[in-house]
Amino acid sequence: MDFLGKKPAGAGASTATTTQRGQLAETQALAYLQARGLKLVERNYRTPGRGGGEIDLILRDRDGSLVFVEVRSRNTDRFGGAAASIVGAKRQRIVLAARHYLMKLGAPPPCRFDVVLVDTCGGGAGVEWLRAAFDAM
Repeated sequence: MDFLGKKPAGAGASTATTTQRGQLAETQALAYLQARGLKLVERNYRTPGRGGGEIDLILRDRDGSLVFVEVRSRNTDRFGGAAASIVGAKRQRIVLAARHYLMKLGAPPPCRFDVVLVDTCGGGAGVEWLRAAFDAM
């Protein structure tokens, strides 16, 4: 490491950035959900302005429900794994973004908030889908 705490180029097993790992987890989650019949509506929806929210994936379920999906990835379980990273403030930002998205629709369909956990601890990637993981506040 240099004096700023950065690894030199080529150091470590993986040089992927956090953003790249997050995008890979979203791609894995999307493929997982599409294989189960959900259809992509939008990816990485963001509300305008600072302090807003973001929704990783918006999909349509077979029953017509709109599904707002948060994808969480962790490569260590040192802090409780991916599920432990979905705290109240994060849920509030997701709900804010979902409300903003729904305002664009004439008649909002039934919707829910799902979470897809992508844990890469122990060498193999595991995907876990938590349907209706939380409710709007």
